[in-house]
Amino acid sequence: MMLGEMRLRIWDVQHGACAMVQHVNGQFDGRLGMIDSGCTDDWRPSTYIRRELGRDRLDYLFITNADQDHMADLRGLQAEGIYVDTLFRNNSYSGQEMRAIKSLGGPLSKDASWYVEACDSFNIPTNTPFNANMGGIQASVFSNPYPLFLNTNDLSLVVFFKYHGFKILFPGDLEKAGWLALLQRRDFCAELIGTNILVASHHGRENGYCPDIFTYFTPDAVVISDKPIEHDTQRTVPDYRRVVRDQGVRVRTTTKNRHVLTTRRDGWIQFTVNANGDYFIDTECWG
Repeated sequence: MMLGEMRLRIWDVQHGACAMVQHVNGQFDGRLGMIDSGCTDDWRPSTYIRRELGRDRLDYLFITNADQDHMADLRGLQAEGIYVDTLFRNNSYSGQEMRAIKSLGGPLSKDASWYVEACDSFNIPTNTPFNANMGGIQASVFSNPYPLFLNTNDLSLVVFFKYHGFKILFPGDLEKAGWLALLQRRDFCAELIGTNILVASHHGRENGYCPDIFTYFTPDAVVISDKPIEHDTQRTVPDYRRVVRDQGVRVRTTTKNRHVLTTRRDGWIQFTVNANGDYFIDTECWG
């Protein structure tokens, strides 16, 4: 059995998305994976990686959704001199095709330009595959194909992270049509089984809620990455509360049981999973 633990922190980036995952063994911090690169005016993942962690390398970058709130600090990584080794994305579209999709909304941001360029430059298989180099942490990815879908939300990259029986699901900004398309795949339905934590799609918006997925699993809790309640976000909190297991989860920071955690209320949310598969939840805020 691989010793150590998985640490996965979902950062509070308001209406955005950013999480980081590592295998930690004693004083040794393993390779670093990041899921999306959302940021705020006061906190940027690039600054944290460079100045707090003292790293100039991001081993694995997962972009679940090609919209600004999921990639607002991509140019920041470059500005801080952080080398990105491996990019995970929906690889059914080319950079040119995604540029055309994004251009429908106007000129591309610097971060969107980084991403569409990366779609064409990160095309060599990595020599350090995630599943063989993260201390036992495993990732499996799914996505709908372009041009069956033409919107960035339903082209989201869906990512499961697993460690010794614990499983957390990041579905990007997948909307109901995208969920239903993936549910036609037996391998996707099989992967849903046993999911402990669901990160709510599209920051908790109603169009990201798909009750059909709960045929395959009952989450221990749901996490919503969002800050102010706007753009119809978090109206689904009662819906998610109804589908999680009755007892919810115990938050170690507050010793309270919770069914739905939000970065709006809890700040950053960290999952620590040990080699026995036991997991603990800590939050930035004590409220």
